[in-house]
Amino acid sequence: MVLSRTSEPYKASFSEGEKVRIASLGMLIQFQRDWQAHHAVTEAQFPYANQEAVVRRVSFYHMGTVLYELEDIPGFWHEPCLVASG
Repeated sequence: MVLSRTSEPYKASFSEGEKVRIASLGMLIQFQRDWQAHHAVTEAQFPYANQEAVVRRVSFYHMGTVLYELEDIPGFWHEPCLVASG
């Protein structure tokens, strides 16, 4: 499983104000199972699978892991849990 869409530290794939789609429930469950570090996906985030949202804030954990906060959707979201919405 790919845990980062970018190889450059401190470079986000999505910008604040950009519309994204949250990954499928299966992908969120897989990410939760595989991710062993900070800000793991929680079961409370599962109901938001496949929903569109707007990026409210982009932040970086040490070593460049990108974390997103979405408008009106709780939690931190990792890049592999989001896809571009078109």
